[in-house]
Amino acid sequence: MKHWLPSLLIAVQLCAVPVHAIEAPESKVQSTSASQKMNSLVDTLMRKMTLDEKIGQMNLLSIGFDVTGPVVSQGVDEKIKSGLVGGVFNSYTPIAVRKLQQIAVEQSRLKIPLLFGYDVIHGHRTIFPINLGLSCSWDPELIERTARAAAEEASADGLNWTYSPMVDITRDPRWGRVSEGSGEDPYLGSVIAKAMVRGYQGSSYDKPDTVLACVKHYALYGAAEAGRDYNTVDMSPVKMYNDYLPPYKAAVDAGVATVMTSFNDINGVPATANKWLITDVLRKQWGFKGLVATDYTAVNEMVEHGLGDEAKVTELAMNAGVDMDMVGELFVKHGADLVKSGRVSEAQIDAACRRVLEAKYKLGLFDDPYRFISEKRNKEQLMSAEKMELSKEASIKSMVLLKNSNQVLPLSAQTKIAFIGPLVKDKRNLIGSWSGAGDWQKSTDIWQALDTKFGANKFLYAKGCNILDDTALIERLNRDGALLTRDEKTPQDMITEAVQTAKQADVVVAVLGEPCSMSGEASCRSNIGLLENQFELLKALKQTGKPIVLVLMNGRPLTLPWENANIDAILETWFGGTRAGEAIVDTLFGDANPSGKLTMTFPYSVGQIPIYYNAKSTGRPFDEKEKYRSKYLDVSNSPLYPFGYGLSYTTFAYSDLSLSSSTLKPSEALTVTTTVKNTGRYPGVETVQLYVRDLVGSITRPVKELKGFQKVELKPGEEKTISFKLTSDDLRFYDSDLKYAAEPGEFQVFCGTDSNSVKASKFTLVH
Repeated sequence: MKHWLPSLLIAVQLCAVPVHAIEAPESKVQSTSASQKMNSLVDTLMRKMTLDEKIGQMNLLSIGFDVTGPVVSQGVDEKIKSGLVGGVFNSYTPIAVRKLQQIAVEQSRLKIPLLFGYDVIHGHRTIFPINLGLSCSWDPELIERTARAAAEEASADGLNWTYSPMVDITRDPRWGRVSEGSGEDPYLGSVIAKAMVRGYQGSSYDKPDTVLACVKHYALYGAAEAGRDYNTVDMSPVKMYNDYLPPYKAAVDAGVATVMTSFNDINGVPATANKWLITDVLRKQWGFKGLVATDYTAVNEMVEHGLGDEAKVTELAMNAGVDMDMVGELFVKHGADLVKSGRVSEAQIDAACRRVLEAKYKLGLFDDPYRFISEKRNKEQLMSAEKMELSKEASIKSMVLLKNSNQVLPLSAQTKIAFIGPLVKDKRNLIGSWSGAGDWQKSTDIWQALDTKFGANKFLYAKGCNILDDTALIERLNRDGALLTRDEKTPQDMITEAVQTAKQADVVVAVLGEPCSMSGEASCRSNIGLLENQFELLKALKQTGKPIVLVLMNGRPLTLPWENANIDAILETWFGGTRAGEAIVDTLFGDANPSGKLTMTFPYSVGQIPIYYNAKSTGRPFDEKEKYRSKYLDVSNSPLYPFGYGLSYTTFAYSDLSLSSSTLKPSEALTVTTTVKNTGRYPGVETVQLYVRDLVGSITRPVKELKGFQKVELKPGEEKTISFKLTSDDLRFYDSDLKYAAEPGEFQVFCGTDSNSVKASKFTLVH
């Protein structure tokens, strides 16, 4: 099959590919002696292996408590005994893992241990905010700590491999899986990708609390057309290299052990069959040495893509450089015949098998196949007090204050407050989608947190409406474990009760949003506003004339034009995790000051999608007074809330933006400074953001690009000077020939509180 790429891409395949000022690789470097020991063991083992046993190491099966797709592997025990399984996923707990590992190392011919994987996405047993929420903390150190805590719990539960981080750049909030990623920006996405890899993999594989990270979904999965899961992706090489590939590359540079292919095709070739993507870019350009696994039945699904029958798609995946086939079992079914017929070389099989065995060696499984099985560690690590406190901290720092008219927030416990909405007393949805082994029954809901903090029944309460009224949709979601129910009261009776309750209060707190099952994989939406029944409740509450605080729980940006115009305060809490209830209560009452900033633009309407801050100017940029300009007739081009946006209970003022020089040479650094002052009444944390714009380029360039950020904590009246360093490396991009360089010329530099509210200056890059 021909590559889809033009010859200009082939010409740069072996070039070094630095991306967005990503630092030098941080991958764990083995000593020569350790490498020699590993090679000796693997060489000796592979000489003993039959072709079927080698292909067996490439077989990744699902067995256990949870499945993430339409196929569940059958007869796994016998396949393990026969040496036809390299790893399993969806099995955890020391008891379950020991049972399966014993079969592998005691009953199979060569006694090769298994890998044990699981979707540990935003926590294992202790659940942290969804990843989109975590990214809104703009706190890589915090995010790394949550990944480290997840690794400690997962490894104490028998696991040694997590299918995380998901680093797909996402600019369409209709796509359900935006909840799993870090938003729309390649710079911030790259920083977070590295932090999560460090958190999962730790400093050394020698430690039993280390798990293999798996960066996904390689590649471009977040650009699925129409925001519809599994859909096709068609993208120019320039956009791919400048905007979408950087976070995957960052994860590789951070030493990520494994990579997962994506479901989508990329300009005609599914990722799982894309040799250019897997072998040329990932391995040759980026120097990745680890193993590549498919996503769930991705090899099989290439038949539906139209690439051929089972044998053909198996051939394509193997020759593309895939090492493990997740659940589909086509490698085992057709691999040996493909080798015998010469369509796949045995050298290709050997290379894949070796990478699987090397991963097991690095984890120490050949020395001790039970090293991740410890009842003692299990009891010590799972949902420990320290991790629960981290869950609360992460939830607080992930919240974004979207509006706060007349300083309605923070609330005073001395006022009469009515808490209204189906999510006030809800536990299940707090931990969000992809919460894996998390136990929602151990989470703390808002009402419980209020009782604990202020005493039982201090505040008024009414449910107001169901989370969802659509019976057909409820039934559909419940088939996948959503646990949605409808109240015995009629929708109108519930609204009437809520309005009567609201009239007794001084302030109303409405807790609304999505059921968590309406975001995540296979949970795309064409309309992303509040659900109709919740919207009707909110409009009825507005008619009471009481100040209203809207607390949102959701897994994606929402369209909120009416809410923004009519509601006094809006607090975005996402799905905040196990301790979200307490975090929300502390934030509402001012014991914590929200400091989160959006990492994904909130559109004013669905018709604006895709909408993102680092777009390009057209030849006819927006001008309200001119007809023939790039704009809508019915809404503004502007989003409702831009990238980087987020308020605080206090206020911040920026001044004195200055540059150390008006010119920048390649061998020098330019210092950008600005002064930030807390001009309000509360201590607060501000995220100072640095952007640049290349004013003249050989290709069209974005109107802004994030190049740095710093968090600063300020007391009322306090001010600090924040400094950033810019070098020519920060100004590089891929041109139309995919040459990666900074072009001389004039640049704008911006500093401010979000991507729209900035102060600007200029400098010139000279050669």
